[in-house]
Order: sequence, then C-alpha cells, then structure tokens
Amino acid sequence: MVTPEHTCPFGVASLDLLQQAGYQVEDHQLTTRSEVDSFMQAEGVETTPQTYIDGKRIGGHEELVAFLGEK
Repeated sequence: MVTPEHTCPFGVASLDLLQQAGYQVEDHQLTTRSEVDSFMQAEGVETTPQTYIDGKRIGGHEELVAFLGEK
C-alpha cells in the first residue's frame, strides 16, 4: 500500500529482493484501504503485498524470501 502517509515496508523490501534477483517487476500499487481490501478478498489472501511470478502466486514477503532462497 502506498499513500502520502504510508508506504508498506514489506512492499518496498519485496520489490528490492525481486530486483536484486534480476526480475523485471511490474508493480501494481494499491493506494487506498478499499483497494487493499478488494484485492485481498478477490485473491483470497490475508496480507499484502503478494508476489506473482509467471502467473503463479508466490505469496507474501516471507514466502518470497523462502522462494528466492530456494533458487
């Protein structure tokens, strides 16, 4: 979530991890609580950010760290 008052630290960290691993990132920023809630409901997840690689959901920040550690 990115608003004038708040930038999600897990989103920033996930983006950095992906870029360091050489991924080209398409970042879809959620800018309101309503967008976040709608996204979570539509995707059936309890947290943001969520990372998708080649259309497959990797998960949140912790899952991304584990995924990148396995590569």
